Amino acid sequence: MEQTKPTFPTEEVTLPSKGLLYPKDSPLSKGTIEMRYMTAKHEDILTNQNYINNGTVIDKLLHELIVTPINYNDLLIGDKNALLVAARILGYGADYEITLNNPSTGVEEKVTIDLTEADDKELDKSLVKNGVNGFNFTLPTTKNELTFKILTHGDEKKIEQELKGLKKLNKIQSSELTTRLKYFITSVDGDGEKKIIRKFVDDNLLARDARALREYASSIMPDIDLTFDVEFDNGHIEEGTQIPIGVGFFWPDAGV
Repeated sequence: MEQTKPTFPTEEVTLPSKGLLYPKDSPLSKGTIEMRYMTAKHEDILTNQNYINNGTVIDKLLHELIVTPINYNDLLIGDKNALLVAARILGYGADYEITLNNPSTGVEEKVTIDLTEADDKELDKSLVKNGVNGFNFTLPTTKNELTFKILTHGDEKKIEQELKGLKKLNKIQSSELTTRLKYFITSVDGDGEKKIIRKFVDDNLLARDARALREYASSIMPDIDLTFDVEFDNGHIEEGTQIPIGVGFFWPDAGV
């Protein structure tokens, strides 16, 4: 007797990047991802202490929920954030209750956020050249011509590993900012050699220019906007409240 293939409900999730920064042969270039609804079994992932302790719990969950055959490391960080929100909505609905301090009273209150109101921060198509994840920027002070890319999940993993190694060598000094820039910048004045980029970041990149570069990159990065205007019980409205994402984002009562 022929076995029937098990079925499960899925949804198509639109990526903020619209797939514009992925190679044409990548399934991500379609700009959508098929995701399954969360089941009770997936909640085991959210409460797995090993995953929580090593910081992989969210990635483990998304691996299980994504149906489209993609290379997870290729995901742009902003697209990954959008998938996190979609997973939360598919799993537990759009209403997300959090506790915030009411600035007008100093008292903490529970407020409910409608996650479906989160807007995508889409990529400006005019900045994209031939579907390449690469952008130009002239440093305002030194006038060096840089190219940079939007970081992926794979880049973040490499940065994390390098930072762990650096921390073993120096437990006091933090190198997170410069390390991220070394992965983020792809060329300096037309030279894409890694050692040239690293030397430039360490010895020649002025703080004011680094800030300008980060601000510009943030302004064009495709992502999901998780800032909301929150209204408290006394009518006070706090604008631009940033909603955090963590294990509790998926399951506030998980006790972790």
